[in-house]
Amino acid sequence: MSFAQTVALGALAGFTIYLGLPIGRLQLLDNRMRVAMAMFAVGVLSFIFVDVLSHGLGIVGTALDNARHHHGSAGYVVWLVFLLGAGFAAGSAGLALVERRMRPLGTRRPPIAGGSGAAAFTTTEADALAAELEAARRRALRTGLTIAGAIGVHNFAEGLAIGVSARTGAIGLATVLIVGFALHNATEGFGIVGPLGDVKPSWRWLGLAGLIGGGPTFLGSIVGYGVTSHPLELAFYAAAGGAILYVIGEVWNAMRRYGHRELGLLMLTAGFLVGVITDLVVTLGGG
Repeated sequence: MSFAQTVALGALAGFTIYLGLPIGRLQLLDNRMRVAMAMFAVGVLSFIFVDVLSHGLGIVGTALDNARHHHGSAGYVVWLVFLLGAGFAAGSAGLALVERRMRPLGTRRPPIAGGSGAAAFTTTEADALAAELEAARRRALRTGLTIAGAIGVHNFAEGLAIGVSARTGAIGLATVLIVGFALHNATEGFGIVGPLGDVKPSWRWLGLAGLIGGGPTFLGSIVGYGVTSHPLELAFYAAAGGAILYVIGEVWNAMRRYGHRELGLLMLTAGFLVGVITDLVVTLGGG
């Protein structure tokens, strides 16, 4: 498979993330629907979390086996473990630190009852509430872009797999990887827009989120075709795993206040199974 063909098909695999993103434009009618979509997204993200960490641990396990059979050094294994921990910390604690710095400062005070001053304070309170709602909206959109970034890191690693298999002449495997990742990426759009709740994103925001989440598949196929680096793959897997775990915790906490626990857990299971089923295409092809 030529470089141009590999890049074109890698772009196609990443583009399918846009199939799920337009759902974010739908106006959800009640809390049940909000919880259902968000927890379905958590299910998809949970599968991606398991998937990326299994790939990362596989790289470390292979290096350990090589060291045990005197085909590699223990120092290299230690280096990979360090990359795994550092990448995971960057994806989880790093995102938490960035999120804390981006949060608006200050809290809204309760209104003062009685007197003519109450009416004047009510106007101030209304302005403060409007500002608080706008801040919550911006935070929801930032969370969506954070999810897109975490998925993008994961998809970069997928693109590496496409590029490496195409470069080594495994055309059948590369084709199956492309089809499988295209199906998988189509479900990742739900993971990005699900936690937005009743926030309706603009088409421009959806375009940006799709570019952040799906574009790295295209870039990864380019890098993978020319460069093979297990430490690079491991670093991306670890960062993606940490970021996804952080996002799962944020969405889970946000949805708890709406109730509907049983529905949420059922939808989480459904999202996880969708991720498993779409990934079976890759597994059956040997990816």
